[in-house]
Amino acid sequence: MAGILDLNQLLKSMQPELKQGEYIFCCLAGKLADYVHLEPLATFVEEEGLTLILKAETADKAGITFESKYNLITLNVHSSLEAVGGLTAAVSAKLTEHGISANVVAAFYHDHIFVQTNKAQAAMKALGEIG
Repeated sequence: MAGILDLNQLLKSMQPELKQGEYIFCCLAGKLADYVHLEPLATFVEEEGLTLILKAETADKAGITFESKYNLITLNVHSSLEAVGGLTAAVSAKLTEHGISANVVAAFYHDHIFVQTNKAQAAMKALGEIG
């Protein structure tokens, strides 16, 4: 099934959902195989190291340090990867209006937005203003 390309349709049907739990971002040395037991939600290899997105409780138990905790908001619309830029820009602009920073991760079916835990409810309200 192909994802939606039309930005207006994406914005009208994105259905943001605040997921349970808190997540952290960290950068560690080594390979993904070294950390697969931590069940990272997402990973990215950078020159500086391996970035992991982990459940906060998992990071705490493993003794991994991090700067902030985040909540995850999933946009429940199947966006085309070719349309992600427009959706990301619109969502980011709305959150910026409310002083909320976001880390957007585009996956195959959905876009996922990480916002600081203390701003999650405000982010949901702001996203409700779109469409």
